[in-house]
Amino acid sequence: MPLLPPKFGPYGGQYVPETLMPALAELEDAFISARADLAFQREFDRLLADFVGRPTPLTYARRLSERLGGAQIYLKREDLAHTGAHKINNALGQALLVRRMGKRRIVAETGAGQHGVASATAAALLGLECVVYMGAVDIARQQPNVFRMKLLGAEVRSVSGGTQTLKDAINEAIRDWVTNVRDTHYLLGSALGPHPYPTIVREFQSVIGREAREQILRELGRLPDTVIACVGGGSNAIGIFSAFLSDPEVELIGVEAGGEGLASGKHAARFGDPARGRLGVIHGTRTFVLQTADGQIAETHSVSAGLDYAAIGPEHAYLRDQERAFYTAATDEEALSAFQMLCQTEGIIPALESAHALAEVIKRAPTMPKDSVILVNLSGRGDKDLNTVMQHFH
Repeated sequence: MPLLPPKFGPYGGQYVPETLMPALAELEDAFISARADLAFQREFDRLLADFVGRPTPLTYARRLSERLGGAQIYLKREDLAHTGAHKINNALGQALLVRRMGKRRIVAETGAGQHGVASATAAALLGLECVVYMGAVDIARQQPNVFRMKLLGAEVRSVSGGTQTLKDAINEAIRDWVTNVRDTHYLLGSALGPHPYPTIVREFQSVIGREAREQILRELGRLPDTVIACVGGGSNAIGIFSAFLSDPEVELIGVEAGGEGLASGKHAARFGDPARGRLGVIHGTRTFVLQTADGQIAETHSVSAGLDYAAIGPEHAYLRDQERAFYTAATDEEALSAFQMLCQTEGIIPALESAHALAEVIKRAPTMPKDSVILVNLSGRGDKDLNTVMQHFH
């Protein structure tokens, strides 16, 4: 069977220890054969329907649209997927591959905790052992998700080195994988890492885009003018973008974490900070990385743990080069304001990650004609973020 393309233009590739190359080849083989296996596809589709609750709805945000006074806004409701975010789509797909490869143990990393919960959920469903690595800072700000993972039978290992956030959790997960590569699969949660992960994650998340495209065509008889999604590593964004890449009339916008403002240095905007965001290699892939002057990985900051990461997925870097997708940033304050606005206009509490995409909608919608359409990927729900939000609003 043909292999998957290992790169997106100059980005991607496999920058890993030699000991991991056989595991990556095995994963690629398993994915290619699974994709061609109707029984695998049927089982995956059945679980997406009966377990995850797909298709997730498309919701017309009438009051938000009226409040902003421009474009009509539609929300792709990944917050209504089982476990509360889009992460379950990929976790379930990869867990099925783990079983196909005959492995019994998965390791995962998590920032906001949603991928950790999704991995623990998939492991419990399929009877796999699960260890989740999480930075000590993220554990402190995402306690409900830590408890959920433990309830689901996963072991949560706190990472106290480095910045104690997502980057360091990934480092530890990779170390574990290298040590236990024969019986362990690294269930990577974003469109990052060495080939074939960015492609596999995109394919498992592409269900978001396929559904959204079909739903909006059925609802309106036309495609949206603009599709907006938040971008940490970029799995929810590439999942929804993938269905519209061949439609040049549809504008694709990714929103990075602007933190305390791009000038402050306390952010996670890889494209938004030309002084520090540049080509580099991190966690097995070549992409845009926030770096210090001497090439070390820079510290990042975001009010949302899931966007608090120094690199962006390699396919996003390629889409930006091709000017097929455009990338902007929203600050913590803008995201918190958008969070509150969606709560009060639509009765939906979004994840702080998703609130970054909404912040861009708030800027953009009033400048667009009333007959134009914005489709937003509401990547997750905000239950996990209530402690963080309470600290900001009190």
